[in-house]
Amino acid sequence: MKNIVKNTAVIAVALLTITGCSDKKPEPKKEAYNPTFQCKIENVLAPRWTCIPQVEGYYAGVGVAEKSAAGIAHMRRVALMNGRSSLAQQIQTEVKDKVEGFTRATGNGSAETVDKVTTAVTKQLAKVDLKNSKAIDYWEAPSGAIYLLVTVPEESINAEVKKAIKSSFKNDNALWQQFQSKQALEQLDKEFPTE
Repeated sequence: MKNIVKNTAVIAVALLTITGCSDKKPEPKKEAYNPTFQCKIENVLAPRWTCIPQVEGYYAGVGVAEKSAAGIAHMRRVALMNGRSSLAQQIQTEVKDKVEGFTRATGNGSAETVDKVTTAVTKQLAKVDLKNSKAIDYWEAPSGAIYLLVTVPEESINAEVKKAIKSSFKNDNALWQQFQSKQALEQLDKEFPTE
């Protein structure tokens, strides 16, 4: 009983620090590229997003919570927490790839520089909370498990990444001089669009 209360309190505090607001509601991507794909979970057809979470202009992840005696509110909190964890992992992977591509494209191709910038940006991003993330769709499996589609706008994450990259480059005067070239700034905007 103490564990349930403790876990619920931890989840509630985490949700209070992470939740945010947004005016526009993201919509799951339409099934244009493979209309014959059928997502099956527990041997029943499930919404496509439960297998392939994709929403145009957003990072998207799926959070799952098994049926619990603690009730649906607890299950939603767990699913939301799992969805945000999925988002965080996905964002870190994609950002790492983009940052490495960006640092090579701007002429800072030595492995040490790339690794240094990537590490600095990754550390700064780990501190970025997913305050604009929210659940936009819900599905209940036959077993009672729930699935939430959780999204965060790419634009807000990209803005944080740009800020982290600029901060990282400013810490090294030689890198900062290279970074300030028009080509570098254009490449940064290309990799991390914010408008």
